[in-house]
Amino acid sequence: MYNISKQLIILFVITSLFFIPFVTTVPAQEQMEEETKEAGSMTVDLLLIRPFGILATLLGSAAFVVSLPFSVMGGNIEPAYEKMVAEPASFTFKRPLGSF
Repeated sequence: MYNISKQLIILFVITSLFFIPFVTTVPAQEQMEEETKEAGSMTVDLLLIRPFGILATLLGSAAFVVSLPFSVMGGNIEPAYEKMVAEPASFTFKRPLGSF
């Protein structure tokens, strides 16, 4: 009886040691894929999206200055500022890198 239980314990330990590398690499691969996706989205954001956001902020600011006399007459300076300047600036400068 003692011999059988000892053999079962040894078999369990050997089996566990055999499967440990397979079990631990799967979460590591998933985490690595997430980090790669995150790094890719950060790169695209930095090189493509942010420059367009800066351009949109500059063009929106210019359009706001041009439309300012009409906004004053219409009494809607605040909404015009929000849509033309604040929203593009917030999208460009306040959000975390890589989040869209």
